[in-house]
Amino acid sequence: MNIILFGPPGAGKGTQAELLIKEYSIPHLSTGNIFRAAIKNETPLGVKVKAILDAGELVSDQTVVDLVAEELEDEKYANGAVFDGFPRTVVQAEAFDALLVKKGSQVDAFISLEVPEEELIKRILSRGQGRTDDTEEGIKNRLEVYHNETAPVLAYYKTKGQVKEIDGIGTIDEIFSRIKEALS
Repeated sequence: MNIILFGPPGAGKGTQAELLIKEYSIPHLSTGNIFRAAIKNETPLGVKVKAILDAGELVSDQTVVDLVAEELEDEKYANGAVFDGFPRTVVQAEAFDALLVKKGSQVDAFISLEVPEEELIKRILSRGQGRTDDTEEGIKNRLEVYHNETAPVLAYYKTKGQVKEIDGIGTIDEIFSRIKEALS
């Protein structure tokens, strides 16, 4: 089962992904985690990605798609994955769908976590991950980038009838119950 967890920064994608991987016994593919590992290990990609993220920008579509395609070669993804932070653009979504078709697979569910912007800002400021752009201004910039570049992915999957919109306000367990219900 291929599940895309979608929503703006601070919506709870990483938290819900952890619950989904336990519930459905499928691995988590987070481009953020892949990038963080590359940054931590100071690989050439990591150095490049750090500079881009520090500027509050998004990594190029082709770089992200290539990274995901390479990661999906791992046998652990044979039965699907929970995708968190990917696809972020319509170009990535189209390339991802084509990649899955080649593998004889598809997106089974597109879960959109719906959270008001003021709640997103509050969550990001309180979680203290230490990103250099975890300031109110930096967060607002990331949300603007999200609305301009990432939100159209929701419309793309809506046209395919794959979107399940989930109220992202409440306890972690309440939100997870809504997701499980949408997947059943």
